[in-house]
Amino acid sequence: MLNYAIKRINGALLVVVAVSVITFVMLTQISGNAAMLALGTDATAEQLAQLEHSLGLDLPWYLQYLGWVKNLFHLDFGTSALYGENVLTLVLQRLPVTLSLAVLSMLMALIAAGLLGVASAVKKGSIIDILSRSLMQIGAAIPGFWIGLIFIIYLALGKKWFPASGFVAPGDSFTGYLQSIFLPSLVLAIGEVGPLLRAVRTSMLQSLQQDYILMAKVQGLPAWKIYIKYGLRGALAAPLNVAGMQFAKLLGGTTVVESVFSLPGLGRLVLVAVEQRDIVLLQGAVMFITLAVVLISLLADLLTAWMNPRIRLNEGGNAA
Repeated sequence: MLNYAIKRINGALLVVVAVSVITFVMLTQISGNAAMLALGTDATAEQLAQLEHSLGLDLPWYLQYLGWVKNLFHLDFGTSALYGENVLTLVLQRLPVTLSLAVLSMLMALIAAGLLGVASAVKKGSIIDILSRSLMQIGAAIPGFWIGLIFIIYLALGKKWFPASGFVAPGDSFTGYLQSIFLPSLVLAIGEVGPLLRAVRTSMLQSLQQDYILMAKVQGLPAWKIYIKYGLRGALAAPLNVAGMQFAKLLGGTTVVESVFSLPGLGRLVLVAVEQRDIVLLQGAVMFITLAVVLISLLADLLTAWMNPRIRLNEGGNAA
């Protein structure tokens, strides 16, 4: 397990380094002169030169990159030109919104995928199986922003069951908090349930073919005990790995839903940074999201390998 973990950690570090280089180089190249963006087109050449020197923009790009990485290690993500605040502070202020959406949507997707996936595997070829597989295709095909707009029109503006936009902090009103994130979380869950359902169904079908399931049936154990206690327990590794990857993806993939429902999350912050060409904010937000995604993916990978030693053996690791 230790060898497997070391390989995965090294791979994660390589991903972080690669993303950091690409993010820094691409954004600094396509954004133009950061000093010009800060001072405006009316600035004199002397003013631009002074600001470039103070920001280190007159140094070679690799020295600028190393200085940026050094600041990241000290949790200094820079100061946003738009908000005039530390980027890390802005990110942490908006993280609870995106985290709430990711957690609730994954809970919804896991419950739906777990119930439908198990039923689909147990009743293979039945109407339940056909409907479940159709749901996988529908959830993947329908755009999230379209579903969000439909929910807003019918459930928020029409039925008045939920607010159409905005976010209520749980400290202000827990009921209002749940109402404000329910619809956007449901939209995200619809898009995520397909891959999870497929993983649960496939793993459950494989688990039901194992010898211990046959022995349980021969012993006359109740069906629920066979399918849930033995079948589902043996089929959890792959779905949990998929869930971990999807949760990581959600942290950086809520921009559209947050924009549709006017939620002040990380996705919305990145969009504003792009619109306003706030390069420091964009770089900091992208790196924070990258670190979070890589860390969660790594933990999900290690958890899956710990639950299923065959994964480690297939990669030449030590199963002990």
